[in-house]
Amino acid sequence: MTIDADDAQLRRHLRDAEVPALLMTVAHLTGDTSILRDDLRPPGWLFLPQGGLTARQREEARALGAAVLAGLRGGAPAPAPDAPTLHRISSWALGMDTADLVPLLAEEIALPGADLKAPGWSRDDLPGARDVEVAIVGAGMSGLLAAYRLKQAGVPVVVYEKNSDVGGTWLENTYPGCRVDVPSHLYSYSFARRADWEYHFSTQDDLLRYFMDFAKQHGLYEHICLDTEVRAATWDEPAGRWRLTLDGPDGERTVTSTVLVTAVGQLNRPHVPGIPGLDEFTGPAFHSARWDHSVRLAGQRVAVVGTGASAIQFVPEIAKTAGELRIFQRTPPWLRPTPNYHQPVADGLRWLHEHLPYYSAWYRFWLLAPGLHHVLEGWVVDRDYPPSERAVSAVNDTLRATLTGYTRGQLAGRPDLERLVIPAYPVGAKRILRDNGTWIATLKRSNVRLVSERIERITPEGIRTTDGAEHPADVIIYGTGFAASQFLAPMTVTGRGGIDLHRSWNGDARAYLGLTVPGFPNLFCLYGPNTNLAGHGGSIIFLSECGVTYLLDAVRHLLGAPHRAVEVRRDVCDAFNAEVDAANAERAWGFSKAGGWFVNQAGRSAQNWPFPAQEYRRRTRRFDSAQYLHLP
Repeated sequence: MTIDADDAQLRRHLRDAEVPALLMTVAHLTGDTSILRDDLRPPGWLFLPQGGLTARQREEARALGAAVLAGLRGGAPAPAPDAPTLHRISSWALGMDTADLVPLLAEEIALPGADLKAPGWSRDDLPGARDVEVAIVGAGMSGLLAAYRLKQAGVPVVVYEKNSDVGGTWLENTYPGCRVDVPSHLYSYSFARRADWEYHFSTQDDLLRYFMDFAKQHGLYEHICLDTEVRAATWDEPAGRWRLTLDGPDGERTVTSTVLVTAVGQLNRPHVPGIPGLDEFTGPAFHSARWDHSVRLAGQRVAVVGTGASAIQFVPEIAKTAGELRIFQRTPPWLRPTPNYHQPVADGLRWLHEHLPYYSAWYRFWLLAPGLHHVLEGWVVDRDYPPSERAVSAVNDTLRATLTGYTRGQLAGRPDLERLVIPAYPVGAKRILRDNGTWIATLKRSNVRLVSERIERITPEGIRTTDGAEHPADVIIYGTGFAASQFLAPMTVTGRGGIDLHRSWNGDARAYLGLTVPGFPNLFCLYGPNTNLAGHGGSIIFLSECGVTYLLDAVRHLLGAPHRAVEVRRDVCDAFNAEVDAANAERAWGFSKAGGWFVNQAGRSAQNWPFPAQEYRRRTRRFDSAQYLHLP
């Protein structure tokens, strides 16, 4: 092992280290877990930088790490850790037994460039393999991932993308302040980690470059049809294939494919609420996901409808120049303290990612760790507590107190805002939003007003609320989120026997593992029903990698099977959804009446995965053909 820094340089780099990740890395590199001392164990994760370690603890840990690393120069490269070492290190980090995480960590703890989740097989190596082609709808994060894995396996694949380039949500959302709310070092493919992220939470343009570069580096553009929308997909029973109706640069055409993969995401179709008078406003009006950069906001009277994840990012930006800004809020969000939300990655930390073997992997685990065990605990309903619209458990009530204290601490001089910004619903019932103090500071600006009265209608001149007040506006911006419950819309999908998917779902989407649907052979949905994470498992990329693993195993089955198609059995799908529904009912979002996109119009969560993220990984490791009908 070569550490290209003298002692002074090494100590300087370590000043920027995330200390828990540093100690885990050193324990791995030396094989000596005695460095993982009880007095240096981090006491917390969710809201505490450096896991809550004191300044003295951090200084001692860095000095300890520097001394050990200085003695490693010139040694042989460290091997991947064995299962007992993974178990000891992760158990120390989380302060609990982590035997269930060892299989996951065996894939995650690898040097940059290692691909431990690669298919491990190729179509060319399967004797007598059938002809199987895969069509993918969408070239966002999940679509690119699926295309890459299929290409690795030598399976013919074509991706149809309605936009002019890849990137999905990171191509479409260009509003001011747009950035990811998952740490950058976690929001990437596990096998394509970046060491040189500029920010702890990357901006939209940097993320778009990441996905574009990924597609270029792996030759995926040659498999992608851009500016081509899939309008309809119909299962052709006699042929045993999907027939796709495409609308592209050359007009409408039809293609066929053995397997259909939808990778269109849950948050891709803007939702504009059906407010009376929506079309009467005479000024510019647009949704944040379709930002109109030609509209001048400086000096204007701007009305923003909504205070969700997008609004909390763009409102502070436009407030800097707007003449008057009125924000119309239905329910306030809980704010999660994130001091480094807008901060660039320090030089020393970037050096560690680039030069200290395995540091980036353990740092990624440290970012992922809370979601693997601790976060979900805060959302689980305790019926003996008893649960209420204040809190669903003692743990949840402690979270409420922590977050309430954080928000109240920013309200100096504006006590009038407290009733408007402290949510009445339990923490976790709706999406918790990252914050570094910018949101409350924006609400306290002299040119900003937060309006909690309900909107009665949009008028030609602005917005009227139910208290009869008229709010004049020059521009209206809808930060009202996405039609998350309308999976696969507006594409028409027709399955076996002429079943229409959207009519079958009737606004309440269900699938087995979020992937497969009875009546729809050889159809696989990525980021499908009940595969959203509410902070309990890192990023959606983790679940997408799990879903693609399942997809690849299903394709491998089809390559060697005597039948042309597989279709999940209805009893298997129904039993799975009954289990998911029962668990979701015992989570904060299922118990509370707060509403929001975690729950659909039927009152059910068709969005969220209610179990630990590693449980989804376990269930998607292998395709079990016994759970499927085999169609000739």
